[in-house]
Amino acid sequence: MTSDTMKTKNKPEGLDKPFVVKIIRTMSKVNVALYRWTGGLLGSKWRVGSAFPWGVPVLLLTTIGRKSGQPRTAPLLFIEEDDNIVIVASQAGLPKDPLWYKNIRANPDVEIQIKRRKMKMKARTASPEERERLWPRLVAHYPDIASYETWTERVIPIVVLEPPA
Repeated sequence: MTSDTMKTKNKPEGLDKPFVVKIIRTMSKVNVALYRWTGGLLGSKWRVGSAFPWGVPVLLLTTIGRKSGQPRTAPLLFIEEDDNIVIVASQAGLPKDPLWYKNIRANPDVEIQIKRRKMKMKARTASPEERERLWPRLVAHYPDIASYETWTERVIPIVVLEPPA
């Protein structure tokens, strides 16, 4: 099924309410703690929405806070492409870009953890041409992303994580 034929879901009522971001942050902190504590045994699969019941892989992305200068970690769905990792700044279709995306725009040096494996990477926003090519792959990986795109006015950024040169 392609993104052109994908049926999107209606936007949940209250998605734009401030408490939704607080819930996302709290659940992310719990996910990060479980992931780290178990080396990815828990927290390395997302089994919600279109990922139920099999799940899609999750990595931990650690950025440096653009204001605080402190490390900030977020659990994110990903796909692999050659030596690169591709993530999407969807934030479930909320109207604003996630904070981790703002952090990588300020400092592209990041660390990722996939299960027990940690890697330094360099983050960059995909070009419009790359986005056009990668978007269908991301939607095929986690179809709910197609709905997120319809729930927001912003263009949802795709981020390519590359091994440092």
